[in-house]
Amino acid sequence: MNNEDYEFEPAPERVPEDSESAESSSVMRLQKAMAHAGVASRRVCEELITRGKVKVNGRVVTELGSRVDTAVDKVTVNGTPIQFDTTRVYLALNKPAGVVSSMNDDMGRPDLQQFVLDYDHVYNVGRLDAETTGLLLLTNDGDLANKLAHPRFGVTKTYVARVAGIMPLSVIQQLLDGIELEDGEIAADKAHIIDHKGDETLVEIVLHSGRNRIVRRMLEAVGHPVRGLVRKQFGPIHLGTLRPGDVRQLNKMEVGALLKAADGKNARTPRPEQVRPGKKRVQPSKPKTKKR
Repeated sequence: MNNEDYEFEPAPERVPEDSESAESSSVMRLQKAMAHAGVASRRVCEELITRGKVKVNGRVVTELGSRVDTAVDKVTVNGTPIQFDTTRVYLALNKPAGVVSSMNDDMGRPDLQQFVLDYDHVYNVGRLDAETTGLLLLTNDGDLANKLAHPRFGVTKTYVARVAGIMPLSVIQQLLDGIELEDGEIAADKAHIIDHKGDETLVEIVLHSGRNRIVRRMLEAVGHPVRGLVRKQFGPIHLGTLRPGDVRQLNKMEVGALLKAADGKNARTPRPEQVRPGKKRVQPSKPKTKKR
């Protein structure tokens, strides 16, 4: 990504610590804004600032009197962006088989709406075909969703496929070198064989492409059709122990890592939240009957 993709603004103005009255709903002292965003306690946030761990619009800020406008300023802690907008929702779903990646399927098939009844106006980031299972992100953050889904930003997705036949290493190299499909050439970012079992191979593929059914079409093209496919990772977010039909909110570290990845920067994979035992799962609904 080129430097032109980033806009750096001047460092925020500094005001006295007791200027609470001058703060609007979106303009406030940096440590207060960080604490409200759930980064840490205000005292810890102050320590992060004075130790030079915090940047505002690309510049290190170490003075505690600094103010930020949380509506426009970009703040990072140790390189990880902070999301100040508390209305934003970020969810991870382990999509079961038989569910289409649509919030309201016009053909009456089981869709994603059943999993997000407790959330308003969220939608899926990209798609998984109906028979592919695994990690699907949902959010109401349109800007982030567009960046995560667009291949220009290079956010990778990791899949594990169970394919027919014993795949040789030469086919892995073929996937890495690139193969020609009907809609153009495509190459895997990474690929390796996990295991051979009977007449099947378990293979992991990493791609940043979002083309329709791309993993299935690639493996079909090299003579190893898919018998089972799961997406286990999207950018820095890992499926973890999330069971089919379960939904969970991403934690602050995961959201920050996603924001960082969407800016084209390498982001470590945070530890996913542990799903509490006994959590109720949403079972895929039956196809909906259209009203006549």
